[in-house]
Amino acid sequence: MEEFQRDKVFLYYQQLLSTTALTSPVTVVEKSRRTGYSWAAAAVAVFVSSPAENAQNTYYMGYDYEMAREFIQYVGEWAKKIGEACSEAEEYIFKDPDNPDKDIKAFRVTFANGKEVVALPSVARALRGKQGFVIIDEAAFHDDLKEVLKAAFALLIWGGQVLIISTHNGEDNPFNDLIKDIRAGKSPYKLLRCTFDDALRQGLYKRICQKQGKEWSQAAEDQWKADIYKFYGDSAAEELDCIPANGSGNYFSRLIVEQCMQPDIPVLELAVKPEFTAAPSAERVDFINDWIKDNLQPVIEKMNPNLASGFGYDFGRSGDLSVCAVLQEDAGLNLKTAFVLEIRNMPHEQQWQIADYITAHLPLFRFSAYDARGNGSYLAEVACQKYGAAAVEEVMLTTQWYSQNMPRAKAYFEEKRVSLPRNANILNDFKVVKLVKGVPTVAEIRTKDEHGNKRHGDSCIAFVLGIYAMSKEGVPVYEGCMGTGDLELDESREDFRSWKGCL
Repeated sequence: MEEFQRDKVFLYYQQLLSTTALTSPVTVVEKSRRTGYSWAAAAVAVFVSSPAENAQNTYYMGYDYEMAREFIQYVGEWAKKIGEACSEAEEYIFKDPDNPDKDIKAFRVTFANGKEVVALPSVARALRGKQGFVIIDEAAFHDDLKEVLKAAFALLIWGGQVLIISTHNGEDNPFNDLIKDIRAGKSPYKLLRCTFDDALRQGLYKRICQKQGKEWSQAAEDQWKADIYKFYGDSAAEELDCIPANGSGNYFSRLIVEQCMQPDIPVLELAVKPEFTAAPSAERVDFINDWIKDNLQPVIEKMNPNLASGFGYDFGRSGDLSVCAVLQEDAGLNLKTAFVLEIRNMPHEQQWQIADYITAHLPLFRFSAYDARGNGSYLAEVACQKYGAAAVEEVMLTTQWYSQNMPRAKAYFEEKRVSLPRNANILNDFKVVKLVKGVPTVAEIRTKDEHGNKRHGDSCIAFVLGIYAMSKEGVPVYEGCMGTGDLELDESREDFRSWKGCL
């Protein structure tokens, strides 16, 4: 341990984290994204838990399973660098004292002295009966940070220590409240702050070049910084400069949405000019048929024919988009986005023409949920009339409906059980949902895409509807009857009559 030279391994702000966290009862770190604090905190965990004398157990809390797994891997790597013997990273079952029937996966490594570094679930009761050093990572994104902090601070009574690290997640957040209390002198804790610029001045980009085998230059660093700020756009102040967004209250944090994004999921876009509405009906039908053949049909044909399908449809006519999010459910009950369709300025009849094609041609179609507010009622009603109430639901997006179904959708994102396209417009759509008086609400906020077109959380609503649709029993699936568009069902069958609905 004595031979380990921190100044040659850590950047300055990481050294400061190490020395402060090891000597202070409570250390709070206000940081930019991607600055390597979690990696450095894993080294601190080794310094705390591995010594032969005066060691403590370390308890790490991230907001999801992947963070826990990654942190424990870092701990194992640091132990080898520092020369401390430890077990391999071990996955075990954490028994929740308040839910004994619910098993939760957790991780740990054990040192030769018997002390452990344990990655626990982010619930206050997980710290019950524990004593040692607590690390709360990305604290602003924990579901009930106030209770977690209360449980962690209880360990201070018997000499424990607490390290709290996070990027900001809005001004009205317990993490920001904690920082304001420290600055106001109300809380006697150590506060560290590192913006993206601070990290660059202290060698972050040089270290990245070193790791990647690239030659550093100031011009390259300046361009890299510009690209990073461009990527974060309007969020850069909060994500990079440690300035909490005013009244954020985002229900879906950027972190939980972005972790579910994948680059290979197609986003189909279709927009027409206003005069298209006045074109002859046959001309409009032919145009859409050609578009379907060239764009939609190939995407549907690439879908897995053995997975159940469904979709959510958020309606827009002028101004707002119509968005259709098509999902498939795999054997692990995870939802995979097959594609997203964004339609702008499209007449009602042609929107139905497209939705009808999708419904008839999806493999193993289960259910669809349509936004039935306002003009959307036309599309939802026609869909129900053709496919039946067992295959279609006309959804009125009320406060009550959001309060019941937004949490279900959020759980899919938190557990990484849903995929969606890696797309900045879609990511921004999720920021429109705010937590207002405890209820997830689509705020009256308009965003713009790269072309200046307005959006209003459209794809977010489509995904929430899609997740809701896939939770339904839906139509019974018979081998060979779905996915072709030719539904040859025996109408004399009792089970057919039971779901025929509006047909």
